[in-house]
Amino acid sequence: MYHGLHGFHGFMRKLLFAGLALLTLCACSSTPEEQAARAARAYYQHLIDDRPEEFLQGKADVDSLPDSYRAQLLMAINQYRADMLDKHNGLHEVQVSDNVGRRDTSLHLTYAFLLLCYGDSTQEEITVPMVERDGRWLMK
Repeated sequence: MYHGLHGFHGFMRKLLFAGLALLTLCACSSTPEEQAARAARAYYQHLIDDRPEEFLQGKADVDSLPDSYRAQLLMAINQYRADMLDKHNGLHEVQVSDNVGRRDTSLHLTYAFLLLCYGDSTQEEITVPMVERDGRWLMK
């Protein structure tokens, strides 16, 4: 009798783990709009973390840019950060907007909607055009 009960518990345990695995798989799957929005949020988080170079790495085709243009873009990013600090006491949090995003299949873009939360308690919703390259979402 003990072996039969033990077998039943083993079966139930396997069934429970299979159900949890399926639930995890379903929870992890997300729409392209959600994936693009999470990627955009991560890139903007680099601005908060004072990592402008990592923010720039989130731009599509940045590796093919001439060094002089890359340097100009990096200066512009730093100026953007300085402006946010001067006007809004800095960027303090980035959230994915309730709108999440919208796909434009004709342009092969997904527009991610982010909510920038500033140090002065103001918020701004922005749209970040995103493109998928080799399974990675990048800012256009």
